[in-house]
Amino acid sequence: MNTLSLAWRNLLRNRRRSLMTLVAMVLGLATVLLFGGFIRDITYGMQSDFVKRTGHLQIQHRDYFRLGSGNPAAYGIVRYREIVELVKRDEVLAPMLTVVTPTLQFSGIAGNFAAGVSRTVFISGVVVEEQKRMREWNDYQQRNLSRHLSLAGTDSDSAVIGTGVARVLQLCAALSVPDCARETPQPAKSGEALPLDIAELADATAPPTPNGSGTGHPRIEILTASANGAPNVAAVKVLHAEYQGVKELDDVYVGLHLAQAQKLVFGSAPPQATAIQLQLRHTTQIPAARARLEELLQTTLKEEPLGIIDYETLNPFYGQTLSMFAAIFGFIAVLIGAIVLFTVANTMSMAVVERTSEIGTLRAIGLRRTGIRTMFVSEGIMLGCLGSLLGIVAALVLASLINLLGLSWTPPGRIEPVALAVRVAGEYTMMIGAAVALIIVAALSAVLPAKRAAHMNIVDALRHV
Repeated sequence: MNTLSLAWRNLLRNRRRSLMTLVAMVLGLATVLLFGGFIRDITYGMQSDFVKRTGHLQIQHRDYFRLGSGNPAAYGIVRYREIVELVKRDEVLAPMLTVVTPTLQFSGIAGNFAAGVSRTVFISGVVVEEQKRMREWNDYQQRNLSRHLSLAGTDSDSAVIGTGVARVLQLCAALSVPDCARETPQPAKSGEALPLDIAELADATAPPTPNGSGTGHPRIEILTASANGAPNVAAVKVLHAEYQGVKELDDVYVGLHLAQAQKLVFGSAPPQATAIQLQLRHTTQIPAARARLEELLQTTLKEEPLGIIDYETLNPFYGQTLSMFAAIFGFIAVLIGAIVLFTVANTMSMAVVERTSEIGTLRAIGLRRTGIRTMFVSEGIMLGCLGSLLGIVAALVLASLINLLGLSWTPPGRIEPVALAVRVAGEYTMMIGAAVALIIVAALSAVLPAKRAAHMNIVDALRHV
């Protein structure tokens, strides 16, 4: 207690220098916490975005992720309805789940044969109402700026396409796609018309349209290989063209109702799904849910060639982005830590020079070298503790002010703008870790000046003016 009291009085002896050192520490810690809070909010936002779209876990054919994207019939889940019901009724899994829904993904060709154009596309069939519930997941209480699911409440023959697909299929005017150069009309060539057999197949699969229904929505034809290898065509009504965040996906994306997608691939054969998405109440439940699913796959579903894959594996961009931010955060933290270290070391060195006579007197009356070192290191630790406390308070206040501004931005790879926020409040691990790091840096900064003070020659110190 006497050491701490003495350290405090010594810091107050030169208030201006101590205050400037404290300000540097507070600014450094607040900067680290604000940047860390910004990264944490981006992390939660990315995680929420992926979980809303793909779920926390997916049940797939064990080889689908590596080999099955081009052949959904060979790597599909035949008994997907039974598996969905089994998972929903499971006593262990049921309390963790919010949504369990099948999806079907495959490749095909989309054509606007009236304009004589077509392109390869990636088709995603979903149960729209269940996907709509998935979009409501908000475990981190983020400000939600997302639009509603476009296919919600639409007919079974409705579709949503990427803006890149709309441009290639010359649907810019019909779908109000911005920044789309108008194509010069070309005279139709005799070979560009829709083949008669394909046209008849499309007409046969298109549902009857009541008078006036569907006015204003263009139709496209989707051609794909069915499960038995024969071509299959469906005419669908395009509701919207929506940017998908990544150009590579935007240029090929077509979203359909699951029933329509299954009809395209499987026709009259029993329908399948390529994946069963499981969305949990909390991300922290993934290990428990995975363990239970693996137990079911080894017992009740042991005859099925199924595997489990999580959202991080499904979306490698997520892990890569976190690694990048971790490297940036580490670099900034080390840089600020170095600045704080030299600032505190300079303060302690000046204090040693100014108190040389005092150090000689203390040593002359019997204070050991250990006592001298403890005194200066205690001053550094006290500066670190005070700087940590004020830095955390400053970061919390600044983060609250930033969050109240209601700013938004569109990160790379995102479709819609997201709220710009700094998440510091509640991140106790980050705050405690940063505070402890600052205290350690302050203590280390005082070690060398304290060692120099402790090894002063007593006589020379007493003669110092």
